[in-house]
Amino acid sequence: MLLWGGDAMIGNGWVGRGLNAVTLCAALMLATPFAHAEEPLPVELFTTTRSTQTLTFSLTGEVVARDTLRASFPSGGRIAQMQVEEGDHVESGAVLAQMDSVQQAQALRAAQAGLSTAQANHTQAIEDLDRQDTLLERGATTRISRDSAEDALRIAEGALTQANADLDRAQRALDDTTLTAPTNATVIKRLAEPGQVVGAAQPVLELALGRQIDAVFDMPEVLMATPHDVGDIDLSLIDRPDTHFTGTLREVSPLVDAAAGTVAVKITVDDSHPYLTYGDAIRGTVTVTDAPRITLPYTAMSATAEGPAVWVVDPDTMAVSLRPITVERYETGWIILSGGLEENEQVVTRGAQLLYPGRIVRAAGEPQ
Repeated sequence: MLLWGGDAMIGNGWVGRGLNAVTLCAALMLATPFAHAEEPLPVELFTTTRSTQTLTFSLTGEVVARDTLRASFPSGGRIAQMQVEEGDHVESGAVLAQMDSVQQAQALRAAQAGLSTAQANHTQAIEDLDRQDTLLERGATTRISRDSAEDALRIAEGALTQANADLDRAQRALDDTTLTAPTNATVIKRLAEPGQVVGAAQPVLELALGRQIDAVFDMPEVLMATPHDVGDIDLSLIDRPDTHFTGTLREVSPLVDAAAGTVAVKITVDDSHPYLTYGDAIRGTVTVTDAPRITLPYTAMSATAEGPAVWVVDPDTMAVSLRPITVERYETGWIILSGGLEENEQVVTRGAQLLYPGRIVRAAGEPQ
């Protein structure tokens, strides 16, 4: 093998400047770590402390009735009159709407006529049977004629029963053309108008039963995972922000809206106000005190293959190490931790992109 260096050649007995060049390169390579020894990296440090935070959550919802009912006609037809408007208070039995009842009235009159005929036939059958009994006692008629009269009476009794049933059915059909309030209620919404043809059991009015009201909110699913005890809830109307009243949590839906990712939450309104009406927009506010937790600036965030981490400084050697953390939640500019750090530990907040395990650092602004 030949090694050329300047004008000298090793391998054929030549000795010259090449040997000196190789020796110099080797010496430089060995001396490089010492010549380029890293100085402490200036970084920003943050000392951890535990602090208690006050959390405020506000949502906008709607005032609704506790119990509602959708009123409808039992049979289909054309609506002739709507007797109420939205917001009206009605008493039990009050007429709410009237359907066109011409056919039902005609059917009732036909049933009444049929009942009159059946009653007359029944009366005639009774008289015929009495006459046949009298004649049979005198021997002026036969047993067959008497039994035929009795059979005719039984047929007349059946026809009379059928006529009564037809009359009841016709009367009920006519009554069904009038929609009445089942109890004291408030009209929330009109779902049909006069002249409209509706089907059987198609809702035409929505009623609020009683005076109990709730506030319904669509809460984001992520807030449901926040473990806080909720007491009284501060409520205020959107158009009356200076007026406040309280409510209590009554019901949380077990289902999540797949489209919106929200959960329906119902709040019982404790204080009823005269200007509080169904459909009003309402704001609910909850204030809770969080447990003491360690809070870090968002710039301290790093990551490992297992998840979030931060660079922690050893106070004795000022060497850094990467430590996993457990994040409770994120806030604007801050990270709230639930585990991974203790109080009075120093964490790198700026300059973390230049770090590696064991790197020596110093606080920015301190003399070297």
